[in-house]
Amino acid sequence: MQVLNAVAQPRGDGLPARSTDLRRASLSAGVITLLVISAASPLSVVAGGFPIGMMLGNGAGTPALVLVALLILLVFAAGYTAMATCVTNAGGFYAMIARGWNGHAGGAAAMVAVLGYVTLQFGLYGLLGAVTSEALEAQFGLAVPWWGCSLTAMATVAVFGYRQIDFSAKILAAFVVAEYVVVLLLDVLILHKGGAQGIDLRSFDPQVIAGGNPFIGLLFCFAAFIGFESTAIYSEEAKDPKRSIPIATYGALLLVGSFYSFSLWCLVLGAGSGDVVARITALHDPTQFLYVMSDGYAGAHFTSLLRGMFIASIYAGLIAFHNSTARYFYAMGREGLLPAWLGWTHPRHKSPHMASMLQSALCAVVVIAFAVVGADPVLTQFAWLSNLATVCLLVLMIGTAYAVVRFFRNDTRGYGRMRTRVLPVLSILGLLLVLALAVRNFHVLTGASGLISVALVALVPLAAGAGYLLARRLGRSQPARFANLGQDRV
Repeated sequence: MQVLNAVAQPRGDGLPARSTDLRRASLSAGVITLLVISAASPLSVVAGGFPIGMMLGNGAGTPALVLVALLILLVFAAGYTAMATCVTNAGGFYAMIARGWNGHAGGAAAMVAVLGYVTLQFGLYGLLGAVTSEALEAQFGLAVPWWGCSLTAMATVAVFGYRQIDFSAKILAAFVVAEYVVVLLLDVLILHKGGAQGIDLRSFDPQVIAGGNPFIGLLFCFAAFIGFESTAIYSEEAKDPKRSIPIATYGALLLVGSFYSFSLWCLVLGAGSGDVVARITALHDPTQFLYVMSDGYAGAHFTSLLRGMFIASIYAGLIAFHNSTARYFYAMGREGLLPAWLGWTHPRHKSPHMASMLQSALCAVVVIAFAVVGADPVLTQFAWLSNLATVCLLVLMIGTAYAVVRFFRNDTRGYGRMRTRVLPVLSILGLLLVLALAVRNFHVLTGASGLISVALVALVPLAAGAGYLLARRLGRSQPARFANLGQDRV
């Protein structure tokens, strides 16, 4: 295996060379798991995404669909974690596809990854701004525009991105623990009071699972797991990447998946297995469903706490995705696909501070643009862009699963054929089905018109094409750097 040392970028002014090293051996498996769980934003998904998923999907059968999505992702993770132990590079999906396919495919994957992660951040800033603005009005009578809340949060997230990664992890740890505690406490209260119609397992009945529109429900379930795949992005900063990345990946999937399924089952019981869809539909805003359950089973004070934690959950997700996106920009700058200054790291914090500042600037421009045109921050900004991010991640996972098969085709490096060939192929088939459903039903997921839906989905191949051209340019101008795309950095 070829191992590359970080290449210092010459200044040309007599000063010391720019640092391109991340902080080595700073993250344990537990810390990486916390970063990944924070990116999944479990409370915001349970409160904001799943009620809509249940209403449009298969209602009471959603807890079982979460387990179906979890199973497919665990199958994908088998090959993904095997390759992650052999590819130590902050480029994540980009590095794996570059190593398994070729540099041109790696460049395409890098731009799709950047598109997915930055658009998800754009959408989350819209959601955060909207719910924070509403909370300030309801609790304190303060009329603060949503974009003002978004820009304020953005400034603080930028500080976390600029500082060293373990600084972010300490803050995220508190958020994650609090999220789980408050939701699980509500779950226990619902079970203790016997729900609306008693405790039953109808959510796992095949007839209930197949009811309504399970395909739409499955898409919402997959979207809920976005963020788990970012474990490999931290491989250069992990204390023991060959051990930490697989543990963090499986740990995050199992923790988040079991939390989603159990909590949704409890919420279904709280509303009544046969009435949950009707109760959500009757609300003027489906995202109020969790709060209605909280009012009924825990009281108004607990609901206020949940509302505050909902905001904290989105904020934690933004910090985590900011760190992930910065590392994609950083890896592309360091390896020559994008300007070299994106690959610089802070001399003291060893953070990708230049890449961090770039994406903060991009987020600010997009938030201001949506505010100027008067677009709805939730129904437009969040709905459109978060679902576009889901499509990007599905494309990347399919490409990565195929990269695993190619990477191990001549040398399995001690892994069996089941993990390096059979399971990756099965995951490709499952993910292709989910991707086809997502593209076909994109207008349903986003609420956008058919023309806008086509335009949004078309951004994915356009990004891939741009990445391919960047890699092609590098291959012609600097063939030695092109040949080293995605190579190990530790």
